[in-house]
Amino acid sequence: MADTDPTPEQEAAARAKEAQEQAALPYKWNQTIGDLDVTMTVPGNLKGRDLVVEIKKQKLKAGIKGQEPIIDGDLPHAISTEESTWTLTSSPDGTKIVEIHLDKVNKMEWWAHVVTGAPKIDVSKITPESSKLSDLDGETRGMVEKMMYDQRQKEMGLPSSDDQKKADILKQFQSQHPELDFSNAKIQ
Repeated sequence: MADTDPTPEQEAAARAKEAQEQAALPYKWNQTIGDLDVTMTVPGNLKGRDLVVEIKKQKLKAGIKGQEPIIDGDLPHAISTEESTWTLTSSPDGTKIVEIHLDKVNKMEWWAHVVTGAPKIDVSKITPESSKLSDLDGETRGMVEKMMYDQRQKEMGLPSSDDQKKADILKQFQSQHPELDFSNAKIQ
């Protein structure tokens, strides 16, 4: 039996469950296609030396010294440790916020969770802000735009940009060589 799309009610229930799971986490997180940010609240009397924050290529540990870590686990994907940072800032309510910035190695991948043991989000429901495309460098932006175009084409049952390019090259070659028979030509 083929998979069927969930009903709007099932979809809403899945989103609600996901939101509830994410809200229950002892930290908040969000991401762009290129990086991921984690924030967690700690008591206002703490200083940086009172915290333990370990950022490794595929592991993250953060919390208050002498206590169970607030977050501790393997990252689902690699990060660039040189470009990843953490800061401690005061918030208006008297608490402090630990902000952890993780720079993704693969700038083309959405993460389903921060650490592998945490509840996942449905990355297929992520709609990137189109205004953020302008933040990308030219080559990365071109790749993202091509991926988005190819995805739209695929959804409409139309050829991808690569398929179209091959067809255009064949068409050009055919026009330059009308004496050849291309009726059985297959593009691969």
